Amino acid sequence: MLSKFSLFPPLSLAYVAAVTPDSWEVKIVDENFGPSNVEEADLVGITAFTSNIGRAYQLASLYREKGIPVVLGGIHASMLSEEALQYTDAVVKGEVEGIWGKVVEDFEANRMGGIYQGPVLDLSTFEVLPRRDLLHPEYLWNSIQTSRGCPFDCSFCSVSRYMGKAYRQRTASSVLRELAAIPSPYLFFLDDNLIGYSLESRKRAIQIFRGMIDSGIQKTWWMQASINVADDPEVLKLASQAGCAYVFIGFETTDADSLKGMHKGVNLRTGVQNYRTVVRRLHEHGIGVLGAFIVGNDHESPRYYEDLAHFILQSGIDMVQISILTPLPGTALMEQLQREGRLLYSDFPRDWEKFRFSYLTHRPEGIDPETVYTADNYIKKRLYSFPSYPARLFRSFFWIRDPKRSFIVYKLNDALKRSWENSHYRWKYPDHFGGTSP
Repeated sequence: MLSKFSLFPPLSLAYVAAVTPDSWEVKIVDENFGPSNVEEADLVGITAFTSNIGRAYQLASLYREKGIPVVLGGIHASMLSEEALQYTDAVVKGEVEGIWGKVVEDFEANRMGGIYQGPVLDLSTFEVLPRRDLLHPEYLWNSIQTSRGCPFDCSFCSVSRYMGKAYRQRTASSVLRELAAIPSPYLFFLDDNLIGYSLESRKRAIQIFRGMIDSGIQKTWWMQASINVADDPEVLKLASQAGCAYVFIGFETTDADSLKGMHKGVNLRTGVQNYRTVVRRLHEHGIGVLGAFIVGNDHESPRYYEDLAHFILQSGIDMVQISILTPLPGTALMEQLQREGRLLYSDFPRDWEKFRFSYLTHRPEGIDPETVYTADNYIKKRLYSFPSYPARLFRSFFWIRDPKRSFIVYKLNDALKRSWENSHYRWKYPDHFGGTSP
């Protein structure tokens, strides 16, 4: 059941299929459900994140050995196009939908190759629907994307450099038409921030929620949003009525200096002292909170981690994602750490497999790697041990007041717990600050 609650379909490939000429037969092979075999094809397109780019390069090599040309896209290839081009015939940078026709045309004319730059799309006129019929049928969560771009420039995030800083939106009517056509009752809004960053985007979000309510589009769904989503009771009320089960919010840290280093201005404006208020306001509308935190920042200490664990347990946050700070290609953080010579792994592309948020890939100032891994174990043991774990689940059930949403909170907690128990560091490092093994 882990995959059903923690994996999401490759919507980008479904969009590629949608803009492929009708004369082509398209198949999506999804390695979320196991390794694929090399198949006969005229042209292969691959997308990958940084953590699995090594597998993408391996697959590309296998197909090219059979004389089958390969195109590589996605966020890693967009950030490191020259690297990617060493392992493939062509690379698509940025958004694929506006350039894929040119790639196919060049392939058919036997001139495909090099780097193709996808144009920035005007989503207000974008009416392409992804080929969901080609996606694996066993996903619990279906996905929909209604906006692209982010005006923020968090040091650890490459979204603004990948999709641009302009927040581009599809119209509410376009989104509602797609929602009505999705058969799955469980949905994830893929947007980095569904509510957006302006009065215009807030108005659009309200139109989507009201449209779902009025049209009887019955979905259980979740979204990502900035911490200031809790400042708008009307948005929360309508989101809940439209079926919102929980919201993913990047709290990141309870240390203001670390927030400044991350360029996380929206959190600073809200204030760490108001984090609990954010959670309470969401709970007042029966919406759960998946809170994300990052460990491994400079100058953290065992005392900080102990205080962080205490805060999380007292905050009311329903599900907790603890990630180890990871410098990804294209981020300001990566540029800083490379400039300062602080990367612990730099034999690329082999070492990209370590860049998956569960390895400490750099040398933080004022703290050693073992302490960071111990901190991760310590916090998660506090979260998932008796009596705090059942108490957290009971508290969530009390606040959310909806059996289906509460069950989702339970299953996601269970998935996060098992992910930690199966991690490479769980039994290698202590789960308390005393120097002995657990």
